[in-house]
Amino acid sequence: MAAIPLIAGVDGRDALYRRITWRLLPFLTLCYMLAYLDRINIGFAKLQMQTELAFSDAAYGVAAGIFFIGYVLFEIPSNLLLPRIGARKTLSRIMVLWGITSASMLFVRDVHTFYALRFLLGVFEAGFAPGMVLYLTYWYAPSRTARAMAIVMWAGPIGGVLGGPLSSWAMTSLAGAHGLEGWQWMFLLEGLPCCVLGVIAFFFLDDRPQQARWLSTDEKALLDEDLETARAHRASSETRHHSLRTVVCDLRVLTLAFSNFCVIAGIYTVSFWLPTILRTAGLAGTMAIGLWSSIPYIAAIAVMGWLCRSSDRRNERRRHSAVASIAGAAALAIAALHPTDLAIALPAITIATAMLWASYTVLWALPAGYLGSGAVAGGIAFINICGALGGFASPIIIGCIKSLTGSMQAGMFTIVAIAFAGAVAMLLNPIERKTERHHG
Repeated sequence: MAAIPLIAGVDGRDALYRRITWRLLPFLTLCYMLAYLDRINIGFAKLQMQTELAFSDAAYGVAAGIFFIGYVLFEIPSNLLLPRIGARKTLSRIMVLWGITSASMLFVRDVHTFYALRFLLGVFEAGFAPGMVLYLTYWYAPSRTARAMAIVMWAGPIGGVLGGPLSSWAMTSLAGAHGLEGWQWMFLLEGLPCCVLGVIAFFFLDDRPQQARWLSTDEKALLDEDLETARAHRASSETRHHSLRTVVCDLRVLTLAFSNFCVIAGIYTVSFWLPTILRTAGLAGTMAIGLWSSIPYIAAIAVMGWLCRSSDRRNERRRHSAVASIAGAAALAIAALHPTDLAIALPAITIATAMLWASYTVLWALPAGYLGSGAVAGGIAFINICGALGGFASPIIIGCIKSLTGSMQAGMFTIVAIAFAGAVAMLLNPIERKTERHHG
């Protein structure tokens, strides 16, 4: 191989990764932001459509959660298909279909249509999040993974920051226009842009670094050197996985999947129920709720960046993720104890949102460094499926308990216990100690 010239720094790696980051991550973050927004915008739609269509809290909880049933059923097939047909076709297909389905939510008139469209939204979005995680492993060495994950995962909080004001504006300002209710306009305006981005993704993304015309030959060689080192480390691991069957039988992977389930349960508790929590705490008016709901996500963006930089510098994931999850669970418990006091509930929800998102982001730096290349696609999808089940369970738990008791408090305490259990499992998981032994 020809000598690789210095691009910047010691061997050009910093400049190379900056170039990759500016090329890929803003676009992927925008795509993921819209995906996340289309998942959670029924939390804002609930403020209007629940009354208009006479849906119970339990029915709303089932509709919020049934998304994840379709998601789970098609997650692994979608991610296993990505290496075969490429990221461009996979991500483009997902975005166009979920955009159409999300916009079609404006046609909901009864609970059965509500359930059906939410289920289809999960089917069509299946594979997007793990597909992005897998795609990033083609472009980033493990030592830089957490920072790259943080940027893409910012999409969730950014979606929360923009989604609240955008959703509330559509629901109030456009209500009645052309015979549509405000919540119908919200679904339409937040769904159709996904179709446009899906078409752009097909032409903008490259399946692999070697196909990227915007990288020079020397840059491709330098990146391949980094990635080959990572592949060699994985190949030397005592426990290599070459198939999905061996992955799902690995206790370390199962424990990581359980931790993902628990932290996602906490995240979606906030995502789906934040508007209701703020209204219970005393905020009145859809626009005010939309604006105040952005505060927790602004904090999440800052904390995610800080925690992931710390995790990369120390080459440590487990404790970073677990401690953040414990802090998030404790803050969620405080919010549950003071549901009507905005001065306490809002700071507590803000801390819970920031810490749980940071924990989730660091967690995703672990799988690629442990799984063998033959099983990484299926393994990432399996771990993400278990997280999706947490998203399915949390709104149903809270919705059913709220319908039975008239209060969200007992349901939120259940989610607190789940998030804490996931943090303990993360602390006890030996996956990183084994991985570090081969990277040290």
